Amino acid sequence: MTNKDEAQFTEPTGQENETGVPPEETAAETEPTPEEALRGELAAEKDKYLRLAAEYDNYRRRSARERENLYADVKADTLLRLLPVYDNLERALKQETADEAYRKGVEMTMHQFEEVLRGLGVTPIETEGQTFDPALHHAVMHTEDPERGEGEIITEFQKGFRMGERVIRFSMVQVAN
Repeated sequence: MTNKDEAQFTEPTGQENETGVPPEETAAETEPTPEEALRGELAAEKDKYLRLAAEYDNYRRRSARERENLYADVKADTLLRLLPVYDNLERALKQETADEAYRKGVEMTMHQFEEVLRGLGVTPIETEGQTFDPALHHAVMHTEDPERGEGEIITEFQKGFRMGERVIRFSMVQVAN
């Protein structure tokens, strides 16, 4: 070996890193300044804050949706318990009576009850001339009738109701063919 070759192949002292630069020099180059360190901390805290704010917003929306669903469930359950009163008023109107004042009173009560239902967003499910729909109707009887279409509703035994798109009570019907 020549002197020139010796200069290239020096023994490592254990103080250099992979680049061959002593660690004191690389640490000084990569160590952030206090300003950079504060900016990094600020960015981390801002990220935590934004995540927490998004999490809270999602919680608030989910809670509001759950409250609305709970309110709708309680409202539907209450209305379902009041529908037998509607059925009885409807039966009373179908009965013949000689007392016109009595009949007028039942009609007025029925009209008021229907107004209250409409005000709460409850509508009756139509059955007359409709085709049977298992999402709206409950078939309790089936009749073979060549004059009727397939799945045509013949008779409604009990009126069904819905609140918006939600069915509160299915219509009990008789279906042809």
